[in-house]
Amino acid sequence: MAGGKAVHFGGGNIGRGFIAELLHESGYEVIFVDVVDDLINRINESKSYKITEVGEDGEKSKTITNYRALNSKYSMDEVVKCIADADIVTCAVGPNVLKFIAKPIADGIAARTKSKPLAVIACENMINATDALKALITDEKNMKPEVLKDLDSKAEFGNSAIDRIVPTQPQNANLDVVIESFYEWCVETTGFKSGHPEVKGIHWVDDLEPYIERKLFTVNTSHATAAYFGYYKGHKTIHEAMADPEIRNEVHEALEETAHLISGKHGITPEEQQKYVDTIIHRISNPHLEDVPVRVGRAPLRKLGRKERFIGPAAQLAERGYDVTALIRGVEMALRFQNVEGDDESKELAKILSEMSAEEATTKLTGLESSHPLYPKVLEKVKQVQSEKK
Repeated sequence: MAGGKAVHFGGGNIGRGFIAELLHESGYEVIFVDVVDDLINRINESKSYKITEVGEDGEKSKTITNYRALNSKYSMDEVVKCIADADIVTCAVGPNVLKFIAKPIADGIAARTKSKPLAVIACENMINATDALKALITDEKNMKPEVLKDLDSKAEFGNSAIDRIVPTQPQNANLDVVIESFYEWCVETTGFKSGHPEVKGIHWVDDLEPYIERKLFTVNTSHATAAYFGYYKGHKTIHEAMADPEIRNEVHEALEETAHLISGKHGITPEEQQKYVDTIIHRISNPHLEDVPVRVGRAPLRKLGRKERFIGPAAQLAERGYDVTALIRGVEMALRFQNVEGDDESKELAKILSEMSAEEATTKLTGLESSHPLYPKVLEKVKQVQSEKK
């Protein structure tokens, strides 16, 4: 058992249900940092909470203890002190929030007196999130030059890829989390010159890119495809969408396309990738992992981005001369995810498509250059969706 202290930014379901679970099982005291007053109070008022893992063979529960929470709005000094004394810092806050947590981490690193460097691992749904966080931490407005020059002895950074489905949570769950029993948490070893931290359940790898792309272009591509088609056809849940033969076929076809990239680029055998695809389709079809298209499909602007689940693989495949018809149909459905209740990006998407020319909208949404082989295919779908709205 590791023992020691772990500071985790983000008290949400992934933080409590996945990252904290593995840190707790490795013997760390977990200190959650968040800004939601009610959440912080509930964490501090409870001595334990329950995680229910849902898998093929039913459910099993475990109890998480040995944690506390700090509100960075009011106790920033305490947060910095904890980081200075911690063994590991993790976060699951969403890519847009990294800029807010960089300063306290930088200050905590500056205040360190421990001989072993702090291990920093960002657990976000984005490629190389830890690199992005490190760039913010070491920015001159967050870190003084004299700290920066000794950074290697004070902190070490590892990119990570996480994969675990957190379904819609039951009402009144409080701190308890229902989560899928399957998980993958891969972390790159290259940044840990002094040896990586001991965390049970982390799969340490030399090169993360194959794992990141395999996960993003299989799990996220399939989940989003099911969500956008399911939303368009009026299905209430992802399970219901996956039970629709037409949508199930769309998901299979999209993953056949991304498999060419994953096998061709990363040397993962077609058989191995097929096995992974079958596992993923099984996972997202699980009726006990209740999930809804509006939650899985939310933030369409981010999901239509250049390196994301549709355009990312489709662009690389188009450059290699492969067919991307199914992925482009997924893009079309994502473009139709407009003005969805409670989703600001879907409202922004509607605005972009109604106010911009098809060319401008295509460039803005996907970041593709007009000379890119994928561009005309996306442009065609943008024109189609725009014409339906007129």
